[in-house]
Amino acid sequence: MSGQGPGPAPDRDRERLLAQATAWRAEDPDPRTVGQLDDLLVRVRDGDADALAELGGAFSGPLEFGTAGLRGPMGPGPARMNRVVVIRASAGLARYLLDTGRSAGPVLVGHDARHGSAAFARDTAATIAGHGLDVLLVDGPIPTPVVAYGIRALGCVAAVVVTASHNPAPDNGYKVYLGDGSQIVPPADARIAARIAEAGALPLATLPRSDDWRDAGPELLDGYVARAAGLVAALPAALSASASRRLRWVYTPMHGVGLATVRRVVRAAGLPEPAVVEAQADPDPDFPTVAFPNPEEPGALDLAMGLAREVGADLVVANDPDADRCAVAVPRPEGWRMLRGDELGALLGADLLRRGVAGTYASSVVSSTLLATMARAAGAPYVTTLTGFKWIGRVPGLVYGYEEALGYCCDPAAVADKDGITTLVRVLDLAGRLADEGRTLTDLLDDVMRTHGLHATDQLAFRSDRVEVISGAMQRLRTSMPATLGGEPLTVTDLAAGTADLPATDAVVLQGGTLRVVVRPSGTEPKLKCYLEVRSAPEASVDLEAARILAAGRLRVLRTEVAEALGLG
Repeated sequence: MSGQGPGPAPDRDRERLLAQATAWRAEDPDPRTVGQLDDLLVRVRDGDADALAELGGAFSGPLEFGTAGLRGPMGPGPARMNRVVVIRASAGLARYLLDTGRSAGPVLVGHDARHGSAAFARDTAATIAGHGLDVLLVDGPIPTPVVAYGIRALGCVAAVVVTASHNPAPDNGYKVYLGDGSQIVPPADARIAARIAEAGALPLATLPRSDDWRDAGPELLDGYVARAAGLVAALPAALSASASRRLRWVYTPMHGVGLATVRRVVRAAGLPEPAVVEAQADPDPDFPTVAFPNPEEPGALDLAMGLAREVGADLVVANDPDADRCAVAVPRPEGWRMLRGDELGALLGADLLRRGVAGTYASSVVSSTLLATMARAAGAPYVTTLTGFKWIGRVPGLVYGYEEALGYCCDPAAVADKDGITTLVRVLDLAGRLADEGRTLTDLLDDVMRTHGLHATDQLAFRSDRVEVISGAMQRLRTSMPATLGGEPLTVTDLAAGTADLPATDAVVLQGGTLRVVVRPSGTEPKLKCYLEVRSAPEASVDLEAARILAAGRLRVLRTEVAEALGLG
């Protein structure tokens, strides 16, 4: 015997990681990710520390399946989006549908234009069909809301959209809906995750696959276009021909899949054609003109606003890459300004309320309280939900719901999810009717704020790749709650245990007399988000500019105090 003991623990961990990666490689059907893994393995064996860290991250555990489905960077390994992960997720979903008796109708599968999306969609269709379920596969990239529409329109038991929405170019995702047309919520997500784990324990080659799926056909998109276009005709005092001729607007699909569908809807509705940002018109999974393909990000609408100045536009409208979000910018004396998500949410809600459109109005707990104030004044039912359209879309009797992150559910009877295209239709219709009156969206927003009091919102976000930083900040807040913010005594609601109205979630609500703060970790990014609101009474909002200046100062103070309370100042 040599007398030598076992090697250092890091060496054993490295060898275990190499063995795990080698076993994964043997099953991977994708030459692209096999090549990426081969490169990593060579570099790790050559002692490359960066490659070892990258490989460790890729095999750090399975990509978590939750209420948003799957989402993450593409690459080899169980913690990345790739064909192996998609096939196993699809097998788990198929088994869940069979277990729960959801097999009497088709499963609709669509995808965006990101790298890998078409292949992931085909793998999804083949795997679900291999389990004996009827599958409708959309031929080519399509907006997410069109698939959400198709669930109920085509009598589907479930749907999958391969998309990472507005995430950076290296990411992709896998979004699951059930037959009610809404995204999955607990306990369905955990039950599907359990079936995925069972599928992951089996050799990939044993998971059944079949090419026996059907093309979704043109009726899916035709039906959506007709429904979306009909929203103009369905509203009283629809956009007149004179307003239609006057309204000038700029559109960008942000390198995504929205343009072709938007053009069809706009023409079918008789709305004015847009000036399109040509550099962002065609789908491009590299998103070359924006740092992040998210209309909320600074600079994302610069090209659109530049074109708006050139053509003398009345407004700018943008969709994110899968067209489920909508952003609007308006001209101001000081230059173009994008409306905050809460501002557009209030405008759309105010328009429906002043028309007396019956039904329940809803917004998420992180959104402004203004919609609740307006609904209460109009005698309309209102509901606050948890974050996400998986909750908003399920509100009974919903007529309109929104979330501050540029998501709006404007036709819940057809699409029980956020929909950037029907939002665009509603915005153009409203802007055109206001133009008939010689007014603008800004004029209506000012009226709303004077009538119901200024509601000013802002957001504070802390990004960290270290989970303990985010969890530590939440723990600090919970153990050392501030007694006051902005000089106002606070009522604190910790949603970790849920309330009579809201299910449990990792969030804290701090409420003062004229302010509110909601703190929660992001569900899709390594961020801690703080949603801030300050309010003024109607009598203090008559001089709106003065009220806005005062509110801006209050929000600055609030940002500082919240950062200090979290230990992240």
